[in-house]
Amino acid sequence: MARRLRPEGLEFVETAPVRLVFTHDVAAPPEAVYEVLEDVRRLPAWHSSVVYARPFDDGLGRLVRIQGRFWFRETFLATDAPTRYAYRVDRTNFPGLRALVEEWRLIPLEPADGRGAGTRVQWTYAADAVALTRFLLKRGGRRGIGKSFHAAVANLDRQLTGTSGI
Repeated sequence: MARRLRPEGLEFVETAPVRLVFTHDVAAPPEAVYEVLEDVRRLPAWHSSVVYARPFDDGLGRLVRIQGRFWFRETFLATDAPTRYAYRVDRTNFPGLRALVEEWRLIPLEPADGRGAGTRVQWTYAADAVALTRFLLKRGGRRGIGKSFHAAVANLDRQLTGTSGI
């Protein structure tokens, strides 16, 4: 059953009852990483949990479907190339969520050992949910969501650095 979530802003990334923050360093520069984040239709090509992604409302939002038949209608809150990409979920069929904002931060890394500079990708999953969902997100969800994030960003980096095609 689809539900409308509370429309939170960017400040929710810092104040949410559930905040899961993950980082992963990649060899690709921030501009290249941002370009792929912003290209909604490319999301399933590097994020294996996503089976469908399409922009809507003249590019102000996107519709994403993930494995398990869950879907999310999202509105972009920040598209600050090449450093920040954030969105909130407005509607979803995922059980127990009350509010959800996700923020991707791209932090340039200094060149190392003669290689080009890379990027530290920091992703914050900021949520409010009913008690059971909140508990599950903080416990086992942290591990599963983190594993999905690390695999997706590693795949994105492999594709951007030429070890497989995007």
